[in-house]
Amino acid sequence: MKPPVWLLLPAAIGFVLVAGPLVALTGAVDWSHFFGLITSESSRVALELSLRTSLAAAVLCVLLGVPMAAVLARSRWRAMPVLRALVLLPLVLPPVVGGLALLYLFGRHGLVGRELESMGIRIAFSTTAVVLAQTFVALPFLVITLEGAMRTAGDRYERIAATLGARPSIVWWRVTLPLLRPALVSGTILAFARALGEFGATLTFAGSLQGKTRTLPLEIYLQRESDPDAAVALSLLLVLVAAVIVLVAYRRPGIAGDRVVGGAS
Repeated sequence: MKPPVWLLLPAAIGFVLVAGPLVALTGAVDWSHFFGLITSESSRVALELSLRTSLAAAVLCVLLGVPMAAVLARSRWRAMPVLRALVLLPLVLPPVVGGLALLYLFGRHGLVGRELESMGIRIAFSTTAVVLAQTFVALPFLVITLEGAMRTAGDRYERIAATLGARPSIVWWRVTLPLLRPALVSGTILAFARALGEFGATLTFAGSLQGKTRTLPLEIYLQRESDPDAAVALSLLLVLVAAVIVLVAYRRPGIAGDRVVGGAS
């Protein structure tokens, strides 16, 4: 059923509000030097670092997020609303707050960092810190996507498998995970995209060391003052990469979005 006609005007304004800045960004690009700007040494290093750390963060999100989603969707503990709120906090916290929290946990004088420092392990202001910062902000996207998918699918097939004598681990690997595969793919792609665009937590927790912690968003921020044309070109590059990622994640309209909404409700 089509929406009421009167909704078209505010919808059009909303689309313009989202697309307008991107169109303006495209118009500001110095196309005659575009490829030279995005292929400079510092730009290539920053892009490569962003892709590597974002991939590592996405893998970490899968390893941690899948069990977290299963616990949230299938457990009936009284503390579950509190756990769900904690998972969703990175979605609403300013990234710089997340970076400070990570610093006070893993920093040189942090809660865990001081013990690691005594063992010769330093996390803050390292590439590992970049991955942890990206994971912190990206993990909720995967968790709520999978939790929503598990709640939507229900546990009918899992209960049938259990009544046939399948052990919980067998049910998990043979029944639950295959049902979650589309949501897992979409959630992982979205987590990767979020990690790729992370800025505030990374800057606060990992700093901006070229070749080590300076990801593409940080490179754009620095180039904004010294070389605005390079900043615009790199911004457009990041927009294009993010657009491709989102299009892949939402290649089947409604599926990924429904899962995210379901997980957040």
